[in-house]
Amino acid sequence: MINNNTVNKVETEATTDQKMDRKDRYDVRELNHGRRVIDFLRFGFIAFIISMILVVVSFVAMFTKGFNLGQDFTGGTTVEITVTKAVNLDDIRDSLRSAGYHEPIVQYYGSSKDIMIRLPLIKQDTTNAATAVDNTLGVIIADLMHKHIDPNAAIKRVEFVGPTVGAELAQDGILAICAALICILIYIAFRFEWRFGTGAVVALAHDVVITAGYLSIFDRELDLTIIAAMLSIIGYSLNDTIVVFDRIRENFRKIRRASPYDVINISLTQTLHRTLMTSGTTLAVVVILYIFGGSMLKGFSETLGVGILLGTVSSIYVAAYMSLKLGIKREYFIPKKVEAEGADQPSILR
Repeated sequence: MINNNTVNKVETEATTDQKMDRKDRYDVRELNHGRRVIDFLRFGFIAFIISMILVVVSFVAMFTKGFNLGQDFTGGTTVEITVTKAVNLDDIRDSLRSAGYHEPIVQYYGSSKDIMIRLPLIKQDTTNAATAVDNTLGVIIADLMHKHIDPNAAIKRVEFVGPTVGAELAQDGILAICAALICILIYIAFRFEWRFGTGAVVALAHDVVITAGYLSIFDRELDLTIIAAMLSIIGYSLNDTIVVFDRIRENFRKIRRASPYDVINISLTQTLHRTLMTSGTTLAVVVILYIFGGSMLKGFSETLGVGILLGTVSSIYVAAYMSLKLGIKREYFIPKKVEAEGADQPSILR
């Protein structure tokens, strides 16, 4: 027989358990001041897998197809000319081709009266290459310009870049990118936590590798301006990632009863407006550079635009998602209390 006391005890325990369950349950919107929280991490696994597939495809393209290296890396000659009137660049290209200089790159720089001509490397005795260029090519180009384009055109500069210098520039560019990634890893590991640092560097490497794969697959010319764009992508993506990580760290300290999954979603939702505004305005500038910046800035602006899109996505679905999977917790951001020496001893003051 079960007496009334036993029944009342069971009912009391059940009521207590229900209250505790109701207390433990929470609406994630309450933790975001009643605003909607977007569940970014719901598609985190799928987005991460797609990103890793793109990384693998980029590596395969780079190692099998390679890059369309520009004159900065392959070597060649740069001639700067000043004309007294507006000229048609196609006329200059036709004159150079008729003189036997194939695949010339002719573009404006500075103004419409300042013209840069870039010619690929001509195979010859490398010992006397620079001297031959200075003494011969400048005279030939000047004669072509005076005869077909502008009789008052003046040669400002003739510069020869040999293949050895081009190889050194390529090596220096790779070292610059690697050094930037290593320094960023150290910086974030000290500022935040090693799980954040790992996620940030993987995201930055993801942006650079996929951008490089894009250049390889679509046969874009790789020169020093592209290396500058790569370094700019690292800086932009790092800034976006730090903003997200800083908000995650702040919310871990403020929100006590939420899971890491919810804290990251809340943080990403709170920084979404800022991310969209920053990416949108930066992309607008990049598009303007691409349209009105001339041929010298097309490669730079196109590469930077691809990197900005990748950086915006990677700060969410690579950096933040990877940090979650590495086991980020609130405990890692709570400063430890340090008791003063002798705090547990009775006071000697009366």
